Amino acid sequence: MGIEKALTERKGREFCGISRETIASSNSRRNRRRERKKPPVQMLFETCKVVFASGGTGFVPPLRDIEKLRSVLDGIRPEDVGLRPDMPYFRTSASQRVPKIQYLHIYECEKFSMGIFCLPPSGVIPLHNHPGMTVFSKLLFGTMHIKSYDWVVDMPPESPKIINPPENQAPEMRLAKIKVDADFTAPCNPSILYPEDGGNMHCFTAVTACAFLDVLGPPYSDSEGRHCTYYHNFPFSNFSVDGLSIPEEEKSAYEWLQEREELEDLEVKGKMYSGPKIVEN
Repeated sequence: MGIEKALTERKGREFCGISRETIASSNSRRNRRRERKKPPVQMLFETCKVVFASGGTGFVPPLRDIEKLRSVLDGIRPEDVGLRPDMPYFRTSASQRVPKIQYLHIYECEKFSMGIFCLPPSGVIPLHNHPGMTVFSKLLFGTMHIKSYDWVVDMPPESPKIINPPENQAPEMRLAKIKVDADFTAPCNPSILYPEDGGNMHCFTAVTACAFLDVLGPPYSDSEGRHCTYYHNFPFSNFSVDGLSIPEEEKSAYEWLQEREELEDLEVKGKMYSGPKIVEN
């Protein structure tokens, strides 16, 4: 009986050990499953918190953080943010002089903002800038034409890059170089623009109904000098400037940009975001 009792106790200890290991392994698998099921927009929020934690005006995240955020953004699909191409956001009517654009606000803090622009066919977001900001954009569906610019800074110092137009009291015009001028159709890679390059100024035109998700770090802030400026664009050849020489075959890559105040061709309406909610933790 002594031997049987010893064997029984040993088997009991072995069983308990196996059970604890099995339970621990099972719990670990369940935790991993819970992490995998976290909504993609929640993953984006948490990634932005890390990437822009020390950000401010002019901040450019390290390359590893840029790639991490780009990867998370690239995995987001329309259904992950509660969007379908047949929703009213993407329709227009003949009575509308300008196609109405809807903005779905997801989240904003002093470090970054997240939101979705919904454009019906022919909807336009006019040429505008992103001062001191790094911007990630993901086209969720549809086809969009993007035209973007950077200010010209690589010409000789004596080359005039700012001119005053002939009209009295008209804003000055500044030389910019075209970075992108093309159609993009989802799915495609997210785009990234930086405070000083990568196409910091851009305009969007919806070829078809489309939606794109924007991450801005940091967001616009008038009090901190990050206000949105809109521009008119003019072909380089429209103005003759003494002391500024560009080869004929390259002139089409340059344009003059002039600040504008009137935005008669833009109507943006804020709407409630109806996708998975952000959980701040």
